[in-house]
Amino acid sequence: MQTHEVRIIGGQWKRTRLAVVDHPGLRPTPDRVRETLFNWLGQDLGGWRCIDVFAGTGALGFEAASRGAKAVLLVEQDTALVLQLKRVQTQLQATATDIVRGDGIAALRHLAVDSMDAVFLDPPFDSPLFEPALQAAGRVVAPDGFVYLEAPKQWSDVDLESIGLQVHRHLKAGAVHAHLLKRLARQTA
Repeated sequence: MQTHEVRIIGGQWKRTRLAVVDHPGLRPTPDRVRETLFNWLGQDLGGWRCIDVFAGTGALGFEAASRGAKAVLLVEQDTALVLQLKRVQTQLQATATDIVRGDGIAALRHLAVDSMDAVFLDPPFDSPLFEPALQAAGRVVAPDGFVYLEAPKQWSDVDLESIGLQVHRHLKAGAVHAHLLKRLARQTA
């Protein structure tokens, strides 16, 4: 397996390079997109609770931890990628991170309602996981929290309305559509 690198953009581990193994379907979020995302979110995520649902390289989750998030759950199904995530966790001494091998959508479904300040969704582009992941994320994101979605197509407010989310920001970079989503106000009866 060939190894590549991603780098942490900001925070405590700024400029730290992390090894990324060559793995079919693994598509690390580009530096420019991550930089824009964390400019949108703010540089200081102190006290935030985050989940990186399809962790892969862990670039999103480790970036959040580098910026002060108090708890970051990284969920990944592939055993080799989980082992690499654990090596990075050890290298960074990332005590605010927890790495779990398993199904990201199932992990979301087990979290308490409104319990996450940021949910990072970057499913495999050729998968049918986008809608179920968004449904589960919409349930767990806090009222003032954010859902980040990386997708091969642009999602509109019309696409997201039934899920209870709306587009807050959008960026297209190459084949990647990066969306920062907010919760719609929940209707009370």
